[in-house]
Amino acid sequence: MSGKVVAVAGATGAVGTEMLKVLETRRFPVRKLVALASARSAGKRLGFAGGEVEVQELTEGSFDGVEIALFSAGGSRSKLFAPAAVAAGAVVVDNSSAFRMEDDVPLVVPEVNAAAIRGHKGIIANPNCSTILLAMPLWPIHRAARVTRCIVATYQAVSGTGAKAISELARQTAAVMGRPAYAEAALLAGMGVRDDRPHVVDGLERVAYPHQIAFNLLPHIGDFYPEADTTEERKLVDEMHKIFSDASIRIFGTTVRVPVFRAHSEAVHIQTATPISPDEVREILAEAPGVEVVDDPAKNRYPMPIEATGRAEVLVGRIRRDPSVENGLAFFLSGDQLLKGAALNAVQIAELL
Repeated sequence: MSGKVVAVAGATGAVGTEMLKVLETRRFPVRKLVALASARSAGKRLGFAGGEVEVQELTEGSFDGVEIALFSAGGSRSKLFAPAAVAAGAVVVDNSSAFRMEDDVPLVVPEVNAAAIRGHKGIIANPNCSTILLAMPLWPIHRAARVTRCIVATYQAVSGTGAKAISELARQTAAVMGRPAYAEAALLAGMGVRDDRPHVVDGLERVAYPHQIAFNLLPHIGDFYPEADTTEERKLVDEMHKIFSDASIRIFGTTVRVPVFRAHSEAVHIQTATPISPDEVREILAEAPGVEVVDDPAKNRYPMPIEATGRAEVLVGRIRRDPSVENGLAFFLSGDQLLKGAALNAVQIAELL
């Protein structure tokens, strides 16, 4: 029989749900789909390819006959169950940070370093969502003019934290705006968010974040190091160096959580070894796979998360000179971190396999 036996671990989560959709829309040759999740979700039925598949509990014995396993079940579960999948004969594409920086695990953005998958030993890592979105426009510029420095500020949607964060933003927004309970419930139901009752602090429910996220910004994603960088900011540096195979690029980031439901944005300032004009960058990016130039300020056209939501492409605009440094350029991007920043990138890796 043609096609592959594919498992999705974390199939009921935000990224896992997108993985199922991407497998279907890209017509990945799935002969059999194995949907895996926690014991709490076992028995649920998920729509796939015109039918339904029953969710099974994720265990070490879940991978008999599985050829490709897409993991989005969290780092601890990946460390526990990915080796079992490999031992059963599957190739794992893991969306967590569990294996990204291991020397023998390729860290892959297919448009950048597809050849790296040849060195896999059973596990291939999906980079962090912000790293993937940044790599998409940065790589073609790097090839043309060699990027020597990159300063980036991210504006990351709450869906990057998961379903509880989406719920938290919806509830807090409803509470701040004084919306009645039935309207809040309708808003949550429309987004497919489970109505778990979280803690309440100062009248606003908080589970995902230490502070109110509605109508607010949190310059805090991940845990803090003693040097005051966060884990998310270090990921940008370390992962970009590994993907580009170039640790000489000076990279510094500030990652910010914003009250947007879906799609991340980034403000990027770069310095190149050789001069390159904004027009040349536009021409290069217009030809770059997976990138769409949206850059017409006179018509108020520029990347926005609301426009990037549901799109496979990373939108890039506001391309202009940065006169504060030699050979300086700046641009702004928006991309759907559940798609190209996670599920789509993972399925593209599976397609390469």
